[in-house]
Amino acid sequence: MKVVIMGCGRVGAQLATLLDADGHLVTVLDIDAYSFRRLPPDFNGTALLGNGTEEESLTKASIEEADAFVAVTQGDNRNIMAAQIAKHIFNVPRVVCRIYDPLRQEIYDTLGIEAFSPTTILAQMLKEKLVS
Repeated sequence: MKVVIMGCGRVGAQLATLLDADGHLVTVLDIDAYSFRRLPPDFNGTALLGNGTEEESLTKASIEEADAFVAVTQGDNRNIMAAQIAKHIFNVPRVVCRIYDPLRQEIYDTLGIEAFSPTTILAQMLKEKLVS
């Protein structure tokens, strides 16, 4: 599977590492070259400096060949914008993005974007630990 990941923070780098180890073709896109330090030395994918909300950067990342696109930057607005571009302009079959504000979940659902909120996930996990 060919995957483009926007954001090389802790989550993006970890996901890239896991997918790469499983033999997938991974391209990680980030606006800060220093972020790529999080990738292991044996990373076989591509680390590309660029903005995932810009079509030119996505084209350089070969998004038109991607089977999946994941947006995991620190910004909800950037993530949803890039996810919409990947889904509606480049027709990437599987698009997932992270959102911090769970109140936005319904909006993204109506846009057809698969989104998850670590806030909601962690709160549910904590609740399960507390009441079980």
